[in-house]
Amino acid sequence: METVKAGVHMNYYRDTFLEINLDHVFHNVSHLLGSLPPPVRMMAVIKADSYGHGAVMIAKTLLEAGIDHFAVATLDEAIELRRAKIHCPILVLGGSRIVDLPLIQKHHITIGIHSMEWLNKALLSYHGKPIDVHLKYDSGMNRLGFTSIEEYLQAINMIRQSSQFTLKGLYSHLASAETPDESYYLMQVERFEEMLARVDITGLLIHLGNSAGSFKPKPSHVNMVRIGLLINGQTPSKSLNLGFELKPSLSLYSHLVQVKTVPAGTKISYNGLYVTQEITVIGTIPIGYADGYDRRLENGRVFIEGEYCPVVGRICMDYCLVKLPKLLPEGTKVELIGEHITIDEYSEKIRTNNYHATCQFSDRLPRKYIKNGFLVKTTNRRLSTPIGGHL
Repeated sequence: METVKAGVHMNYYRDTFLEINLDHVFHNVSHLLGSLPPPVRMMAVIKADSYGHGAVMIAKTLLEAGIDHFAVATLDEAIELRRAKIHCPILVLGGSRIVDLPLIQKHHITIGIHSMEWLNKALLSYHGKPIDVHLKYDSGMNRLGFTSIEEYLQAINMIRQSSQFTLKGLYSHLASAETPDESYYLMQVERFEEMLARVDITGLLIHLGNSAGSFKPKPSHVNMVRIGLLINGQTPSKSLNLGFELKPSLSLYSHLVQVKTVPAGTKISYNGLYVTQEITVIGTIPIGYADGYDRRLENGRVFIEGEYCPVVGRICMDYCLVKLPKLLPEGTKVELIGEHITIDEYSEKIRTNNYHATCQFSDRLPRKYIKNGFLVKTTNRRLSTPIGGHL
């Protein structure tokens, strides 16, 4: 059980929360950095609130571990980090609106450029101070990026000759780096290499790898990898061998709010999908699909007082129900994800992957951050608006 540091307030009013172990984040990143061959650097991808873990607190821990580049998906995410006094380069991987370029420059944010159409419009309409940019090449993801090498080379020249933009990097994204069949991965690498062979890359950041591809063979010109999932101790593939132990940073806890004994033949939760076969002790836990505890959960279980207890009946919006081995006091702590129930076990039972599962955890769940065994911060976005603030 964590110890609360002086001055840290328990600013939430329901005993259900995510717990993020920042020591585990530091451990993971330190080992990841040590595993990269020089001169390869690491860009930490903390989009989607660092995959549900809380981008600001994760970013501050990563800075302590030696990270000096971040990537996010949206301008809003980048500005959130700037407001939290994160001053190192932040790359927005997703598309940016041309009308927002003055704001982007004001906050010294780096953006990705994905198309010639966007670049032409931006050069015509934006005339402010130069903005750092990375140019994205579509090597096979077919989502964002230049698909023509000739257009890509033309865009590089246009940016280098412009006064509005400063070229800082070239990059692409991998579509299937985590799969055992590496044929598509190798095809993308070959396409990226073919493009790089025609560019003067002196002084540029060249990045291709995601978490799954970061430790695979890459073009010799690649000097940076983008890692997101591994930061928080999750792996994209069970076959990934890093040579060191990753430590999962996220746990999910709640507490029993009611315990009751029901007779055989009792229907449990919506639509009565579960029917008791005998006299049964049922526990009610205040967490549901509105919190991101998935309604599709099948054969789920929680860990209470040293025993696994099956989740029974349909997950509700605000509650779920479990079969208890005996009468337990209301207020007993429940582990839904943690030391005894991994995020991988949970994600398999809702038929998705681990990072989708953590991204689903909503802002109804406070995040409690543990460092050196102490609770150092609790965030609760539902209570982050000042009382009396203007709409």
